[in-house]
Amino acid sequence: MRKTVYIWGSAEQYPRYRAWVESAGGRAVFGDASQGPGALWDALLLPGGGDLEPWRYGQGNAASRGLEPERDEAEFQLLQEFTAAGKPVLGVCRGLQAINVFFGGTLVQDIPGHGAWEDGDRVHGVRTAPSPLGALCGGSLAVNSAHHQAADRLGGGLQAVQWAGDGVVEALCHRRLPVWAVQWHPERLRDRSLGRRLMGAFLEGRG
Repeated sequence: MRKTVYIWGSAEQYPRYRAWVESAGGRAVFGDASQGPGALWDALLLPGGGDLEPWRYGQGNAASRGLEPERDEAEFQLLQEFTAAGKPVLGVCRGLQAINVFFGGTLVQDIPGHGAWEDGDRVHGVRTAPSPLGALCGGSLAVNSAHHQAADRLGGGLQAVQWAGDGVVEALCHRRLPVWAVQWHPERLRDRSLGRRLMGAFLEGRG
């Protein structure tokens, strides 16, 4: 039976995420439910998007934009349900930031050198620590970047496992729970095999 991956939102919003999940044999399930999904579905995926409300990590709004309060509330509830059930969670870009804040971490509200170019994602190198993610990616690789915020102080139980050359955290995982997150965008990598391997490991709960 195919593993089901819950994404808050609509299929029309996230066609690339749907294709990414399906590339590894999973099934993406979309919706706006705020109760019950943690018991119904196998895993949770938090996709990219606008910035989190800064009050959630104890700051005023200095440079945050594209705020999505309703989404923040729904995804934090989903994080509570899925982590309590010990089910796999994967965050992408904004999703990494949401996971970090959920566990009590903070964000840098604006950083240079990581936003997308006018014609698409920025590409830069990263180094990866020995970890399950490192086994999938290798020690160093090039990733795509399209963000202006980043994890600052890490939340409880989280550890950074990948960094850009300027020290920005590019991936993290939880020390005990099957929770992974990447700051880049596997769903639109040119190297689709890497994205497929990452999704496959996530569906298997290899965090």
